[in-house]
Amino acid sequence: MTYAGNEPWWKPKYWRKRTWAIVGVIIAVILIIVIVVPVEVAKANRYPNYSKLDYTLAEEYSGSTFFDNFDYFTGYDPAAGFVHYVPKEQATQLNLTYASESTAVLRVDTSVGNSSSPDASTGRFSVRVESKNQYDSGLFIFDVKHTPFGCGTWPALWLADQNNWPNNGEIDVMEAVNQATDGNQMTLHTTNGCTVSGIKRKMTGTALKNNCYNGTSDNAGCGVSGSTDSFGQDYNSVQGGIMAMEWRDQGIRMWQFGRDAIPADITAKEPDPSSWGEATADFPNTDCSIASHFRNQSIIANIDLCGQYAGSVYAQSGCPSNCTDYVANNPTAFENAYWEFGAFEIYKAT
Repeated sequence: MTYAGNEPWWKPKYWRKRTWAIVGVIIAVILIIVIVVPVEVAKANRYPNYSKLDYTLAEEYSGSTFFDNFDYFTGYDPAAGFVHYVPKEQATQLNLTYASESTAVLRVDTSVGNSSSPDASTGRFSVRVESKNQYDSGLFIFDVKHTPFGCGTWPALWLADQNNWPNNGEIDVMEAVNQATDGNQMTLHTTNGCTVSGIKRKMTGTALKNNCYNGTSDNAGCGVSGSTDSFGQDYNSVQGGIMAMEWRDQGIRMWQFGRDAIPADITAKEPDPSSWGEATADFPNTDCSIASHFRNQSIIANIDLCGQYAGSVYAQSGCPSNCTDYVANNPTAFENAYWEFGAFEIYKAT
């Protein structure tokens, strides 16, 4: 340090301005270390109390009346897909939705080719259904036996309030595009003020984007990817499994269980998420108020084609031609583009 004359350096009254500046910087650094760092460390270690809740079955979508629980969306595709979503009567006529006592199927049309009249030059027939009932919380058990896949496909099983999007949020439970070789993606989409960056999470999946705000990263949301066999051909080859999603004020968590690893409490209709171990995807409320960002949501199942997501990564997926031409001219390419569901069970905390 520099100081005036031969006076002792430890006497501040003899310090020069430069010495005072250096001391000021040192004090600021110390304050940051003493105050800011512990705050950030505490924040990174915060975690909600996912205490055990007792769940009771409130609703079940199953059997031959499975699709009676849904409205059929028609009209312009909000995601700019190369698709015509058909009403219930047409879906039934084209065999795009049907149900038995043990299964419900939702599929893409494979009958209209390039020589048909009308043809699929403006989009292929498909289906999007939205549950008549809406939800604000709960434990959702989805039995998924077969997932759609194939070049140009963009299937999803999700929850949203489409009349108030993104204000009421969106929860993507199962989603993939094209050949689905990257596995299942679980994502939240919200208005501003919901992130999962730099916080403690307990999950086995791989975190993708951390800002859930729809105005960032082209509305990528805050996603988590599962294993490569969690969607598509590998998933289907073992008859699928169970997707469980718990939605509560403390956070939103999702588990994926293979057909041979379904917990006994789920089979017994007495689900206990506290016994399932780490979730596949964990979205705690640390930096996101779940209660204020998610409400009034319908269960939605659809198979979009091309569109904002599948179309944008079509070439990277090793698919031929371009997305819209391929979809329009290759009806038999969509023979694996179907959802097959068992039952949907919705539980409420008591």
